[in-house]
Amino acid sequence: MRVGAVFPQTEIGNDPGDIRRWATTVEELGYDHILAYDHVLGASTDARPDWHGYTSEDPFHEVFVLFGYLAAITRTVELATGVLVLPQRQTALVAKQAAEVDVLSGGRLRLGIGIGWNEVEYDALGESFGDRGARSEEQVGLLRELWSTPVITRASRWHHVDSAGINPRPAAGLIPVWLGGSADQTLRRVARIGDGWLPTGEPDRARDKVERLRGYARRAGRQPGDIGIEARLNLAAVAPGDRAGYAGQWRDLGATHLTVNTMGAGHATVSGHLAALRDTIGTLEGAGLAG
Repeated sequence: MRVGAVFPQTEIGNDPGDIRRWATTVEELGYDHILAYDHVLGASTDARPDWHGYTSEDPFHEVFVLFGYLAAITRTVELATGVLVLPQRQTALVAKQAAEVDVLSGGRLRLGIGIGWNEVEYDALGESFGDRGARSEEQVGLLRELWSTPVITRASRWHHVDSAGINPRPAAGLIPVWLGGSADQTLRRVARIGDGWLPTGEPDRARDKVERLRGYARRAGRQPGDIGIEARLNLAAVAPGDRAGYAGQWRDLGATHLTVNTMGAGHATVSGHLAALRDTIGTLEGAGLAG
């Protein structure tokens, strides 16, 4: 499996030097990719005492600007969103921003997208929450068209482009698009249009979803092996002695990627996050699970 590290969005702070040290050390440790979570706005709990999830108190570096910075200070590590909340954004702007990161990084961007859960965020950004799933599928098609074709014309349910295009475009004419989520409709969408799937949860609970995904892919005329699967190893939830076994379960399910998340595990400093990543890559390499 290719092993990556989750950028510790809510715990790393705002010092550019700390961000640089974290990213360059992750690359030096041999991690294959850096994955960043995404939120634009957080909801205040002052008027929402029963709110669950990220809030306005949780810091989130904007992913495309962050990746522009990381593109300049790293050389080989892949940059992946996991996941960008696509339907709360303008599609053509995402195509432009993603293409720019891909160009500046030398083709190292992988765009993981999802539909999100935070209606407050959608409202503030002026986008519809109720149709976000179906709209995201149309968005992926438009992204790919803008990346691959100099000038396009498209008139569809949610988009209208009249003889226009973006420049620069990705050198390869494409950027891999992976989809996150666990609903059955998401699995069907991954099977139709996704380059990969970013599941959540434990491997034993994902077995049925993996089998359904493979079946949907065959029905869509695709080879299941052509769709990547990226699992998440949350160090706060999996004890050190169980981590190799956890990763091995995902590999046996067909996971092509595994990303290590150090947030929530009590690391108060960047050095603490990096020490945990150093220990974990050593464990996975020792078990033959990385690489």
